Amino acid sequence: MISLKSIQTEIDASYLYRIIAEHEEEEAVAEVFKQMSEIEHSHAVAFIQKNNLMESDLPSPSFRAKTLHKIGAIFGYDYVLGVLLDTEKSISNSVIGARKKYSSAQSISDTAHVTILKNILNTSTKVSGSNLARFEKRHRSVGGNALRAAVLGGNDGLVSNFSLVMGIAGATSGQSEVLLAGMAGLLAGALSMALGEWISVKSSQELYENQMQLEMDELEANPEGERKEIALIYMSKGIPQDQANQMAADIISNKELAHQFLIKEELGINAEDLKGSAMEAAITSFVLFGIGAIIPVLPFFFYGGMKAVVISTALSAVGLFLIGAIITLFTGKSVWYSGFRQVLFGLLAAAITFGIGKLIGVSVIG
Repeated sequence: MISLKSIQTEIDASYLYRIIAEHEEEEAVAEVFKQMSEIEHSHAVAFIQKNNLMESDLPSPSFRAKTLHKIGAIFGYDYVLGVLLDTEKSISNSVIGARKKYSSAQSISDTAHVTILKNILNTSTKVSGSNLARFEKRHRSVGGNALRAAVLGGNDGLVSNFSLVMGIAGATSGQSEVLLAGMAGLLAGALSMALGEWISVKSSQELYENQMQLEMDELEANPEGERKEIALIYMSKGIPQDQANQMAADIISNKELAHQFLIKEELGINAEDLKGSAMEAAITSFVLFGIGAIIPVLPFFFYGGMKAVVISTALSAVGLFLIGAIITLFTGKSVWYSGFRQVLFGLLAAAITFGIGKLIGVSVIG
């Protein structure tokens, strides 16, 4: 028997590719997503038949898939595509496992769903080079990762400040001390996260800019050598030598075009990535961390002692569960499993710091 989870994964993938296709403005690109939807649906049908069931017994799209659909309606379906492409590994693993179990022949689509998308785009006469580049940019832009970063940023703020607040609460019984430490922890953590994000984005941009300038210097100093490099790149893609040389000669005649080609094909740099704002990334990181970090501090604005500790713990547990539940959008795990796991680890960290705070407080008082 093939697990319902494997079948559900295929159903969700088919559903989401179809939704993306319906909201794709470019007809040729939409056709690509429709074909991927059909491929995933065919896997689900094959799986259900292995279980001696009818196609009519296929399950509906899951709550996770429908939630991703709603996210796409708000933030754009590039976000959904980013999350969906991240699930391809689990999809291929489930297909391979089922084929091995039933000794059925493997298919290239089992392990290369993203490659199939690219191949369809490459071989379709209706898809222009600009559309192909747009799809590849989508694939690399990992819209899902933007959502993931938001969730993890909030999680970092909540867990770290919850632990800090519990540690101070264990060491002291004063409301003002905990409140001061909690706000200091929020600001320190948020500023640290923001600075780290700014440095990360800025240093990456500076590295890429330096590499791009070096490539331009090489292009100006040794255009013949760069022409040979371009020809070799084309030849490595399976293009005959004479044709590759002609294509390289055409590109090298336009220095800007040759530069763009080389930074993409040789350096693997997407020029669009350099347009990201380091300051925007820093502010986003600051806000997301702060939202998570303020949750365990809120009760101490109004209460002190164990009452504030209990309320803070309850609010933090709810926040941790919600974060765990949201993470399932990316992992596909059970909402309850992921949510309670997040709560367990968060409470464990807070309990440890509370206990250490108690020991320190007793030691100081004694």
